[in-house]
Amino acid sequence: APDGQLRYVPLAALYDGEKWLVEKFNINNITAASLMDLTPKTEINPLVLAGALTEGIYNFQVGKKKFDFEGLPFAGVEVEKLATMFPKTNKLLDNAFTKKAMESQMDNYNIVHFATHSAFVNGHPEESFILFGDGSRASLREVKDWNLKNVELVVLSACQTGVGKQLGNGVEILGFGYQIQEAGASATLATLWRVDDQGTHEFMNDFYAALKNDASRSEAVQKAQISMINSEFSHPYYWAPFILIGNGF
Repeated sequence: APDGQLRYVPLAALYDGEKWLVEKFNINNITAASLMDLTPKTEINPLVLAGALTEGIYNFQVGKKKFDFEGLPFAGVEVEKLATMFPKTNKLLDNAFTKKAMESQMDNYNIVHFATHSAFVNGHPEESFILFGDGSRASLREVKDWNLKNVELVVLSACQTGVGKQLGNGVEILGFGYQIQEAGASATLATLWRVDDQGTHEFMNDFYAALKNDASRSEAVQKAQISMINSEFSHPYYWAPFILIGNGF
């Protein structure tokens, strides 16, 4: 349970001169103890709701910060691969991937996967948001009103932290995890910084493959990170930002 600016530290990438921390331990971030339901996940082949933003250009301002986003070509590939692994996947791409469509269906699924841009806004955590395929956004304020009581895992696969020149206290990073747990979900997978599109795609492939083979959520993150350490994506930039917030079992 890191506090303050320690929330920005990718614990998985701590190095003792021989091994990365993630090669020794699986890592699980927690928020409020009162939200910690440590019940193990229930299904090997869950129902998945997956949305992806693969095309388009979006420019807008949130508070004093300007955001410029483009579609993520590998996000579509990521979701298609996910549907291959888990046949009970409902795919919503681009214009079909709307805030309304996701909000109306989320509680019917075990896993909700967002292959899109989301941003943690330093200094104004309540303005942090998830971007949908039609350009609509859900703010952190709105996330707390979602109905996620049947959801075990929410995945934000293309997060970006608006850190700027000065670090805050990191509350914007764990804020999504906290609000998603308050809305009923067991855990959130997010990132400390934006990873390139293909790197995220590779991580998600390994993560879901491990999950399908009955790994716990935190074990699946660990296995995916170790797999990347032993691949062309071995630099910590690619694998270290992925963090699990909430129930890691």
